[in-house]
Amino acid sequence: MSKPFVSLCPEITRADAMTLMDWLEDESVTCYLSDSRHVSRFIEQVVDRVQLPILTHLFNQGGRFFMAYDRHDTPVGFVRLVKTGPDCEMVLVIGNRDNWGRKLGASTIREGMKLAFFDMRAEKLIAKIHADNTRSLKAFQSSGFLLESQTPTLKSFAMTLERYLRLLRESPADQATDIYITEVDNARLRNLLAFERASDVFELEHEIERAIVVDSRQVAQDVVTMNSRALVQLDDEEVEVALVYPEDADDDAGKLSVCSGIGTAILGYKEGDVFDWRITDRTRRIRIGKVLYQPEAAGDFHL
Repeated sequence: MSKPFVSLCPEITRADAMTLMDWLEDESVTCYLSDSRHVSRFIEQVVDRVQLPILTHLFNQGGRFFMAYDRHDTPVGFVRLVKTGPDCEMVLVIGNRDNWGRKLGASTIREGMKLAFFDMRAEKLIAKIHADNTRSLKAFQSSGFLLESQTPTLKSFAMTLERYLRLLRESPADQATDIYITEVDNARLRNLLAFERASDVFELEHEIERAIVVDSRQVAQDVVTMNSRALVQLDDEEVEVALVYPEDADDDAGKLSVCSGIGTAILGYKEGDVFDWRITDRTRRIRIGKVLYQPEAAGDFHL
């Protein structure tokens, strides 16, 4: 699979901090970062003074910090999101110049938007970019950001929640495979989201928003709908799972909650679909093998 893939991880380790220091020593990486020297000094002080394996709480002072990983779980950059009132500002860096030109920046922007709008509940996302930073300008513009203001040296782009949701529904990313949800499942899942903590299910909310909603009697028989059973390949392991609502979940019996990592991942995909999804602390290659039972295909519309 040649499509770019990026996931954002909120946990920052000492090894991550050392990687960040290496990136920030490269002038081509830092030349457009207004606070690069401050960031470098901060990271160096943290590494020298704090002998902890996990440094997340320190990096999240004044905002939220995420390491960006590719499909091989190799760090490729970072994202910082700072929320002020209803607005959120994104700072993004792809750290290794060898990764420039692989469209990892655009993929990272999409993941950052997902967090800003679905997890942090921002109403507007802002990116302030140096006027000469042509790669970042192109990446944000191609992601749908609109120019809001500019000076000779700085351009400010913005994405509103309303525009983001419209683009998500009307123009799904080229890198994303279409998924399908029935009208009944869509209504039930939205009711479920109303009672769940946003930080726990923001990935599920994102998938529901981008899904193509279809009539329950017209959904293809090879689509994983709610209460379906399917053979799913996780990397090199094939497992039989049922996709259920949280109250029916039983991991030992292979009944996966739609709010779980794998449960959210497989919702709406069809037989033969292959995609990457970060689950807990690593990225899994997931393939939908065979839908063994689908309520709609069996005429069990009450499920």
